Amino acid sequence: QERLVESGGGLVQAGGSLRLCCAASGRTFSSYSMGWFRRQAPGKEREFVAAISSSGGSTVYADSVKGRFTISRDSAKNTVCLQMNSLKTEDTADYYCAADPLPLPWSDYALDQWGQGTQVTVSS
Repeated sequence: QERLVESGGGLVQAGGSLRLCCAASGRTFSSYSMGWFRRQAPGKEREFVAAISSSGGSTVYADSVKGRFTISRDSAKNTVCLQMNSLKTEDTADYYCAADPLPLPWSDYALDQWGQGTQVTVSS
């Protein structure tokens, strides 16, 4: 069964760092673009954070995280990670990993695979 499992969430003070990782299993996602999304409050739309191409050679970031977050992947380990630095209280959200065979940039977010999410809380 194909699965994406996020890890690394937690509580951190503003200005701190966290590293989220997503482990893929059940198939090889090396040909998939992968990315991170977040939902900042129940009922709010999930918003795009960052994505990386299947080769790892191309990345896309939301303006709100550019210069602070870095997405990377290790295709041999079937993982994608999000290094989050200089965290702000507004980064508090549930973060979700996603994967899709379509290349970047994604024109919509009806993506093939989604993880269950990991919670990030940034305190002031």
